[in-house]
Amino acid sequence: MNTKLKNLVEEWLRLDPNEETKAEIQALVKAGNTVELEKRMSPRIEFGTAGLRGRMEAGWARMNDLIIIQASQGLCAYVLENVKDARTRGVVVGHDHRHHSEKWAKLTAAVFIDHGVPVYFRDAVVHTPIVPFFVKTMNAACGVMITASHNPKQDNGYKVYWENAVQIIGPHDQGISACILDQQQPRQLDIEGLGSSPLLRKFEESAYFEYISTLCLYKSLNSQTSLKFVNTSMHGVSDPAVSKAFELFGLPKYIPVVAQQKPDPEFPTVKFPNPEEKGALDLAIVTANKVGADYILAQDPDSDRFTAAEKGPDGKWTQFTGDQLGTLFASTCLDKYRAAGKPLSKLAMVASTVSSKMIEAIALAEGFKFTECLTGFKYIGNTALALEKEGYEVPFGYEEAIGYMFGSQLHDKDGVAASVMFAELAVTLQKAGKTVGSHLKDLYERYGYFQTSNSYFICTEPRTIDAIFARLRNYDGRATSGGTPHYPTTLAGLAVTRVRDLTVGYDSGNAPSYKPDLPLSSGHMLQFRAENTADGTRITLTTRTSGTEPKIKYYLEGSGKDVHVVDQLLRKVVQEISDEWMEADKNGLGGP
Repeated sequence: MNTKLKNLVEEWLRLDPNEETKAEIQALVKAGNTVELEKRMSPRIEFGTAGLRGRMEAGWARMNDLIIIQASQGLCAYVLENVKDARTRGVVVGHDHRHHSEKWAKLTAAVFIDHGVPVYFRDAVVHTPIVPFFVKTMNAACGVMITASHNPKQDNGYKVYWENAVQIIGPHDQGISACILDQQQPRQLDIEGLGSSPLLRKFEESAYFEYISTLCLYKSLNSQTSLKFVNTSMHGVSDPAVSKAFELFGLPKYIPVVAQQKPDPEFPTVKFPNPEEKGALDLAIVTANKVGADYILAQDPDSDRFTAAEKGPDGKWTQFTGDQLGTLFASTCLDKYRAAGKPLSKLAMVASTVSSKMIEAIALAEGFKFTECLTGFKYIGNTALALEKEGYEVPFGYEEAIGYMFGSQLHDKDGVAASVMFAELAVTLQKAGKTVGSHLKDLYERYGYFQTSNSYFICTEPRTIDAIFARLRNYDGRATSGGTPHYPTTLAGLAVTRVRDLTVGYDSGNAPSYKPDLPLSSGHMLQFRAENTADGTRITLTTRTSGTEPKIKYYLEGSGKDVHVVDQLLRKVVQEISDEWMEADKNGLGGP
């Protein structure tokens, strides 16, 4: 064992208050397993804009009691220093059903209470949107949710919301991270006596469900529907909340996927508890076929994401993509806004830059404002807040990774709200003799057909990734150092009309500065728009590196009037990206 590793191990054993995780490290030391110790001890798990997320094990690189205590001590110090009246406003803490979630939520609460900060705490599992909702409702200084969302069962996380009830963005992540490193000595905490503290303030969910009820427009119609819905909670926490929301909307009770209905941290029936994953809805489809259901609804385990599937006339099930659902919800919100007699000049919607451009097309056709932002609800929520300050109403925002935000009371994705909004949409369409799928086709007829094809390349060599993107910035070999990059000028025969590079800070469509409106990305991120002016077909391609996986991801969308033309074009683009842009074979890139 080298000196650096030895010091890390000794420091861990000195500070860890948990005898079980301390014993894990001692056993590895005794066995001489330096390979595993290296993995556990370095690098330290990093606090970022997503908070913390990782595998539940002992060590500086993992999620465990010591890491949670140190994170909470650092967060508490930063909040007390940077949020006005934090000591009187308090914080909101919640947790899901994963292993250790309840204990870590109590440890978090105990740290703040130990510093004299009140904590709003519900002694039961909650779905993630509850925390930001009550940060806003209680005017709290911040919020913490212990969850790893739809990660595998071995993982857990620590998600932080700022005083504006939106996930943190820079520079707060760096500030909190620095404070954590200054708060390494764990305090002695009594979580058993937490309930008797006058600073522990319990909250009820009634205010949240009052918000949910405001989203309902057709309660009477909902109560009369003959539609059957099947719902899966994916072994997560959503079932009680979705059931209550159905009741508030006047919808008939859904049929649950019983094997996945109750919280289970082992997630026994799914390899990855993510509704987007292939096979994740298999049990729901079996249940739906058995009971003759029309639609399947699904939330991820912490119930901030949502997806749905529809049974076709041929008996086959079609799962809507995240972008298709985003388009459907946006159209619904537009109709409701217009029906209320409000001016479209004051309506705005938000989507991440890698999401479909169909809402952009709807906004151009109908005359409301559409704004895009970087990926993640930390950006979507903050963009919505900025638009509201400018006088806009922002009833909807989304990202293609099945996250949807409704109304002005919650600036984060909410799978419960999305579930009942979708169900009510299906009911109103049935009344008009339509299905959700047929309505989507109508929207394509009106605004143009949009089809996505998202995927990724696997590359474990950072130098290779850098070389690929360097080549894309000097595609003809004529770019000069410090000069304007030379990107590809065509894509699958279409002329490239705009390039936005959020790594170097260049946007060809934003003259005269050529600086992008969006903030720069920490990794590689390039977006190309291309068009065939003869038939109006368009391509939008975003390719970026992943911050957590050895992948080059791409988000590809084609649009036009002819479905078949768009489909063939996308196939051609995918081939060109692989063969010519990424040189997948030459660079040894893997695929899904």
